[in-house]
Amino acid sequence: MNSFDIHLGAEVGAALRDRRPVVALESTIVSHGLPRPDNLRVAREIEQAVRAAGAVPATIGMVGGRLVVGLDDAELTRLATVDGVSKLSVRDLAVAAAAGADGATTVAATSAVAAAAGIGVFATGGLGGVHRQAATTFDESADLGTLARTPIAVVCAGIKSILDVGATLERLETLGVAVVGYRTRRLPGFYLTDAGFDLDWSVDSPEQVADVLAAQDAHGVHGGGLIVANPLPADEQLDPALHDRTLAEGLARMERDGVTGKAVTPYLLAHFHAATQGASLAVNVRIILRNADLAARIAVAAARRAAA
Repeated sequence: MNSFDIHLGAEVGAALRDRRPVVALESTIVSHGLPRPDNLRVAREIEQAVRAAGAVPATIGMVGGRLVVGLDDAELTRLATVDGVSKLSVRDLAVAAAAGADGATTVAATSAVAAAAGIGVFATGGLGGVHRQAATTFDESADLGTLARTPIAVVCAGIKSILDVGATLERLETLGVAVVGYRTRRLPGFYLTDAGFDLDWSVDSPEQVADVLAAQDAHGVHGGGLIVANPLPADEQLDPALHDRTLAEGLARMERDGVTGKAVTPYLLAHFHAATQGASLAVNVRIILRNADLAARIAVAAARRAAA
């Protein structure tokens, strides 16, 4: 496992020492995933959703070169409001720390740092993966490789629908990362309830997820993560026709503008927000709040199981 120079927030440090449930949260959604001023408001709502379900939120980010697990409100506000916050994957952490930078952690970096801190559950919106045109660009999110070697449960609404979902599922299978649907045998599609792919396994309760995590640990099945795919109800998803039309337009604009690499996801999410007149933002917020609630309930179940 990676070893990081981690600074624990006071509340998170106390919770970990007392073996109370803790849920990791990423900061990229604050700095790059949501527009201002909604980003700070939503970040606070996400933390509150974790608290309401009985766990302690641990938003992870870098402030002035310090890698913090459990940002306080001033640190969260800084990442949400200042310009020039870097988007940090695992490879960027040491360089950013040496530069004394402010940075928001991606799914990959958040997963790795959370696991190193002893946190076993992480809530996010959607998973990164294989990008469209990857056959020529070789563009694949570091989320996948990191989850193959990081023991953490990631609660998400499936793979971001702007990506090549089928190819991402194939890569997860190759890497040995288990994907279970929460009360579904169909992979959710982030903004959409159903991405069009079957899943081999499903779980019906937070306690079942805790059982799977305990079995992974007890049997040494692998050292990687577990993806818990939590779909939006059909009546809360983005209209599928609007989604498909907006995605096609966004991909065409992205190619025209020459957007590549880590700029792709923020670019397309911003396009969705503008083209859907805010509807995609509302869906995105519902996704992360639901996932934060479920992740907290899983963390509570896992803590109870460990204490039994």
